[in-house]
Amino acid sequence: MKLILKQDVQGLGYKDDVVEVKDGYGRNYLIPQGMAVIASPAALKVLEENLRQRAHKLAKIKADAEAAAEALKDVKLVIATKVSSTGTIFGSVNAIQISEELTKLGHNIDRKLIIIEQPVKEVGNYTAIINLHKEVKAEVPFEVIAEAE
Repeated sequence: MKLILKQDVQGLGYKDDVVEVKDGYGRNYLIPQGMAVIASPAALKVLEENLRQRAHKLAKIKADAEAAAEALKDVKLVIATKVSSTGTIFGSVNAIQISEELTKLGHNIDRKLIIIEQPVKEVGNYTAIINLHKEVKAEVPFEVIAEAE
């Protein structure tokens, strides 16, 4: 089943992408949730016209994302958290904590854009990937340290 995405769907595609999915996934989840519409010939023509009209806006959005990625290039985060005597973290470091640290530094990044590939359960150095645009990603290194008592 071919669908046009009305919003970004993690692991599937970005807004206005035409994707091929299984019938059940499209009919039972994406369409009822308002995330996609069926890619009929008429809908594809409307999409093409809308994309042509929005081309300059999309270029500006991409330029803004590239500027944000450039600003994040030199950022190194240090996240202090409670640690056991063996160096294991109580809980784990997640995207919310990284987003809060970036906000403290003046970079307003939504936590939904931050991806941490492996669970952060120990003290050490890690990397978070920030999806600023479908073509622009930024890598932000962060260090997890023991919180001073």
